[in-house]
Amino acid sequence: MNSEGENSSFLPPGPWARSTGSLGPEAQAGAPEAPQLAGHKGQLQMILQELSPGALGVNVVVEETKTKVKHVIKQVQCIDHHHASQALEELRPLLQLQHPYISTYEEVFQMWDSEASSMFLCLVMEYSPESFQDVIEAKRKEKATIDSEWLRSMLVQVLDALEYLHRLDILHRNLKPSNIALVSQNHCKLQDLGCHTLMTHRAKWNIRSEEDPCKKSWMAPEALSFSFSQKSDIWSLGCIILDLASCSFLNGTEAMYLRKSLHQQPDGLRAILETIEERQVPLADTFSLLLPAMLQINPSDRITITDVIRISFGRISLKSSTLHGPVIPEAVTNVLLEGNMASILELMQTFSSHPEVQLRAMKKLMTMPEDQLALVQGTDAKVSWDSSFSSVLLGTLRTHSDSTQLIIKAYSLLTIISSHESVSQELQKAGLCVLLLQHLNSFLQDRDVCLSGLGLLWVLLVDAVIMNRELLEKFPALVAQVLATHPADVDMAEAGCAVLWLLSLLGCIREEQLEEVVVLFLRNIWPNQGRVQLVNNAYRGLASLAKVSELAAFRVVALEEGGSGLSLLQETYQLYRDDSEVVENLCMLLAHLASYKDILPELEYSGIRTLAQDIQDRFPSSLKLVSYAKEVLLSLDTAAAPSPGDRELPGAACDLSGGLPAPP
Repeated sequence: MNSEGENSSFLPPGPWARSTGSLGPEAQAGAPEAPQLAGHKGQLQMILQELSPGALGVNVVVEETKTKVKHVIKQVQCIDHHHASQALEELRPLLQLQHPYISTYEEVFQMWDSEASSMFLCLVMEYSPESFQDVIEAKRKEKATIDSEWLRSMLVQVLDALEYLHRLDILHRNLKPSNIALVSQNHCKLQDLGCHTLMTHRAKWNIRSEEDPCKKSWMAPEALSFSFSQKSDIWSLGCIILDLASCSFLNGTEAMYLRKSLHQQPDGLRAILETIEERQVPLADTFSLLLPAMLQINPSDRITITDVIRISFGRISLKSSTLHGPVIPEAVTNVLLEGNMASILELMQTFSSHPEVQLRAMKKLMTMPEDQLALVQGTDAKVSWDSSFSSVLLGTLRTHSDSTQLIIKAYSLLTIISSHESVSQELQKAGLCVLLLQHLNSFLQDRDVCLSGLGLLWVLLVDAVIMNRELLEKFPALVAQVLATHPADVDMAEAGCAVLWLLSLLGCIREEQLEEVVVLFLRNIWPNQGRVQLVNNAYRGLASLAKVSELAAFRVVALEEGGSGLSLLQETYQLYRDDSEVVENLCMLLAHLASYKDILPELEYSGIRTLAQDIQDRFPSSLKLVSYAKEVLLSLDTAAAPSPGDRELPGAACDLSGGLPAPP
C-alpha cells in the first residue's frame, strides 16, 4: 500500500481512539505526541500514518509500542451489524490461508463507533512499505523498462499465489499493483483480499469511484456490475502486466485511460502491443500472446490461471531466460509439466539450476507408462533409446551432486529405464557408473542413497555388456564399505549380496579381493537366513567364485569362529530343503567345491555325502539338481577309492601344484 502522509500525530476519523468495543483509550502515558490504541491482539498500538484510502475504507499504519512491529488496519464502515457480521464470517476463512506469496489477514474484528453511530469492520494486515505500484512509478519517472528477470521472478510468485486461491475457490476481487506488496527485493505477496459482502456495497463503491476514477480501472467489465469470478481476477492481473510492460513510455494518466478504454474497445490493445514490440520491451513476445487472451471483454473468452502459467513460461518464453534465483513454486511447475516427454525434458534443461523443478519433473516422469519413458518406436518396430533423456538426467545428477533427494529420485527413474539392454549400455557410456562410485563414496552414511544406488547398479549389470571392466572392478571394495557402514541393515545386505553376485559372475572381482568377498557372503547369510533372495544370491556368488578360484573355495570351507561355510550350508539346507531354487544354488556350490581334491576330505568329514544323497533322492525330477548332486557324490567316491596316494580327480578344474595349505 502506498503512503500519502508522514504525520505520525494524525488521527483518522472513526473509532481508533475511542474507548469502545475492542479498542481502548486514545492516549497512553509516555507517548503524548502520537495517538495510541489497544487493538490488534490486545497489544498497545501507536498510529503512525494514514495511507491513501482504499476502495472500501480508510487504512492506517500502526506500530506495536513494545515490539515496534508495524501493521496496517483497514477500517471499513458497514451498513449495520448484520452487514458487518456477514462480512466477518466471509473473511474468517482467509485467516487460515498459508502461502508464501499471500499476505493474509492477521486479525479481523468488528466494533461500534457510538459517535458516528456506525458499525466498523477492522482488518489487520501485515505492513510492507513498498508495492508493485512503487516499482511502476519509479520506472515511469526514469522512462525505463522493468528488468525481465525480476519480472519473471515476481510473475512466478503472483501466479502461484493466484493459482492457490483459485484452487480453493477463493477470489481476490481487488487485484491491482498497490495490492501486491514487496516484502523484499525478490519476494512479493498478494494482499488486501476482498470478500463478496464488502465488494458489492454499491454506495461505498460509488463514493470511492467519484473520489478517484482510477480505482475501478483495474477491474474487469463485469466486476463493475458487481459480478465477480476467477476470470475477473485474470482481467485485473492482465491490467497489472500491461502496466508493467508499458510503464517506460506511458504515464499514469495515459495508462489509466488505456485500461478503462479496454472495457469497450479491446482492439486498442493491439496498438500498445505493437509499441511494446517496437520499443523492444523485454518479454514482448510473451506479452503479445498473453495479454489478448487475458483482456477479453467476455469472461468466458478469457484464459484460466493455468493457461496464464503455460503461456508465461511456455517454450517461447523459456528460451529467452533460464530464470535463476528464487524457488519455482510447485503449482507453477506442475502446470508446466503437463506436456509430453519432449516438453518435460526441455523444462528440466531450462530450469537446470532449480533442484525443485528437477525433482518434480522426475516424479512426473515416473508416473508415465514405461513404454513412453524416453523409448521411441523405430521404423523397424524395434524400441530405441532417446539419448537426450540420459543426457538430461545425468546432467542433473552432476549439477546437483549434493542433493540426496534428487539422487534417490534419479536413481529410481534410471532403474526403471535401465532394464532395456541398449539403455544400460548407453548409460554406462555416458558415465553413470562413475557417478554411482562418487555418490556411494560421498553418501556412505545415507541409507536411501546406498540402497537406491545398489539397486540401480544391479539393474545395470543384469544381462549387460560390460563397457568398462576396470571401472566395475572398483565396486566390490565400495560395496564392502557400504555393508560395513550398515551392518545390521537386512535390506542393504540383500542388495549388496545381489550386486556382488553379478560382479563375481562377470569376473569383476580381483584376485586379492576374493577372500574378502567370500567372507562377506558368508557373514551376511548367517544372520539373515530368513531372507530367501539374499540367501539365493549369496550362494550363487559363492558358487561363481568357487568355480574360478581354489583360494575362494578354500575360504568357503575354512573354519571360523562359529563354524565353517559347510556348517552354514547344511543349516540353510534344513531351512529350505523343500525350496528347489535354494537347494539348486547350494548344490551348485558343492559341485564346484568338490572339483578340488584337497577340499574333498573336509566335505566328507562334514557330512556332505549324506546331504548330496538326500538332495538326489528328494528332487529326482530336477535334472540340474540331480546332476550337481551326482557330481559331488562321484568326486567323494573317487577320493574314497583304494590307492589313497592317488587323490587327483579326472578333469580337475585346478592345478594344485602351488601347494596351498589344507584348511584348518
